[in-house]
Order: sequence, then structure tokens, then C-alpha cells
Amino acid sequence: MRITLVAGARPNFMKIAPIIEAIKKKQDKGFQISFRLVHTGQHYDKNLSDTFFEELKIPHPDINLNIKSGTQAQQTAGIMIAFEDELNKHPCDLVLVVGDVTSTMACTIVAKKAGIKVAHVEAGIRSGDMQMPEEINRIVTDSLTDYFFTTSCYANENLQHQGIDKTQIFFVGNVMIDTLKKHESRFSPPEFWYNFKLKPQHYFVVTLHRPSNVDEGKQLKNLITNIVKFSNNLPIIFPVHPRTRTMLTDLNLNFDNLYFTSPLGYLQFNYLVKHAFAVLTDSGGITEETTVMNIPCITLRENTERPETCKLGTNRLVGTDSDLLEKAFNDLFSKNWPHGQIPELWDGKTAERIINHLIEL
Repeated sequence: MRITLVAGARPNFMKIAPIIEAIKKKQDKGFQISFRLVHTGQHYDKNLSDTFFEELKIPHPDINLNIKSGTQAQQTAGIMIAFEDELNKHPCDLVLVVGDVTSTMACTIVAKKAGIKVAHVEAGIRSGDMQMPEEINRIVTDSLTDYFFTTSCYANENLQHQGIDKTQIFFVGNVMIDTLKKHESRFSPPEFWYNFKLKPQHYFVVTLHRPSNVDEGKQLKNLITNIVKFSNNLPIIFPVHPRTRTMLTDLNLNFDNLYFTSPLGYLQFNYLVKHAFAVLTDSGGITEETTVMNIPCITLRENTERPETCKLGTNRLVGTDSDLLEKAFNDLFSKNWPHGQIPELWDGKTAERIINHLIEL
């Protein structure tokens, strides 16, 4: 079996790494399974791409399509053209895509038009928010996928409501947690840990990149100002996504306890998360990691495609409502935050289950 693995953006790399490891274990046991790793280049900041291959011990990609930035349509078209050429030159039996970024959708379309089966890891998750580009990516990808690997019962239900046959759906758990569990002992403090005099459980971590939060200056300024206002003057560490950096430059947000940093590698960022008092984010993947590490998480979105992190985990949705945000902070400081549970099969063995299913299929 020849598998083409597609990685395009930061979360993809954390999902691809354990899948490659699981394939290699099968190769060592004599199974006829091989992979070709394609990096579309959708994320091109070194700290959002190359660093992950080094830190997570992923082989460097067989090819980088070097698509880089552009509008949604430009990126999608560029990826499709380049990936079509890639598949013509290097045929395979299966294309495996992960997550919900533009690369996931674009490469799925190309593979299906080429008559190649597609496996989607993290299939079936839905936010119900069609203003999110990722939601469109999920719906299109899952309308074409052949094999659906899911993280939760909620994802299974979404797919069944879509009319997907149960025989195509495989509940395997969360491959992101495979990576987290494998590398947790290697987490290391960033250099600024000492410069900022950070102490465990005495600072916040903030990440923002959703268009609804960062593309309009007034909205972004209000959000950050409220976070600072409710923080009780604890340090706030904000690794700035490239999408957000441009907007922040014009806002002149100067607060004594607010620290903007460059994007961090996986090991350093998750060290920050593991030792934080709480995390504020609009990232779905981070809500999964905080759930497993039992770190309180405030999600600055109106909805989530990962409801298990709220119903079982440590996550709470507040959107952009300042009253809800203030209440969340009050609950944190009064130690009124619930202890979460780890969802079923988030046990570090998801990639192994995925590859076992593919070999059986």
C-alpha cells in the first residue's frame, strides 16, 4: 500500500507525526506499506513549519509545494494545481489528509478526481458556523472521503446524519494526543521564561488567529483590553500568529503585564500551556491539549467543533461577550473551575489504530 500523507499547517504536523511512526512500526514487522510526505507550504513561517519536523522527529517532506500565502481561492487553486502534478508523478493507493485546513480540502478534491481513495483523520467535526473557512473545508472534505477516522461520538453522529455508512466510520480517538503524550517529557521553557520571571500557575497564555477575532482592529483591541482588565495583573503571554501580527502593529496595545512573543515551537509552546494558570484561545486544537493536561481553557469563540472539550474537558465558550469573559475569570480566581475528564480513546494510541484499520481495509 502506497500512502501519500498531506501536511499543510501547524496542526497537521502534530497529527502526521504519530501516523508516520505507526507506519514505520508496521514496515519493521514486514508489512508492505510505504508513505510519501507532501508539505503544501500553506504555513511558511519557520516556527510554524520546519521547526515541527525537527522537534517531532518527522522525516523532512519528500516535496514542498511552496504555495505560501494568498486569498482562500488563490491558495486552494495553487495547492490543487501543484498536488495534481505531484500525484501524476508519484501515483499512490491512498491519500491521507488530516484536520480542516485549505490543504485538506484542496488535496481531497484532487485525489478524488484522480480516482484515488481518501482517508480523513479528524473527520466529522462540525461547528455549525459557515463563516469559518474551516467549516467549509470540513464539509467538502467529508462529502468526498472514503474512510472517516473520528475523535469522538459527536463526530460519528455528524457523519451519520450526513448519510455516511457506518462501515466507513472508524472511531479511533485523537491523534493530536498521541503527539502530546509522546513528547510531554521533552517540553522545555522558552528563553523568555526567565526574562519575564514567569512562575508556574501564575500567568496566562493567549493565542488568537480566527478572522472574526483578528481581522478588525476595534474587535481585537477590545478583546485584548478586556483580557488585561480581568487578569488581576498576572502576566499574559501572547505568541503572535503571523495573521495577527500585522493588525497588532497599528493598535498600540501597551500594558505592563502583556508580553507579545514570536510564534513558538511545539515543545516550548506546550511547556507554557502545561504550566499556565489558564489559556485563552480561539484554536480548537489547543482546547484538546488543555483538556488532556487539565488546564482551564477559555475559548474566545461563539461555537466549537470540539464539544467534548466543554462537556467533558476543561474548556468554556465565552465568545466575545465581556460579561461571560469576566465571569470566567472570576471562576478561575475563586477556584470554581471544574476538573475535566479525558475523552474516550484519547490515550496516545490513535495512530496505531488508524494504520491497523487501513491495513485491514
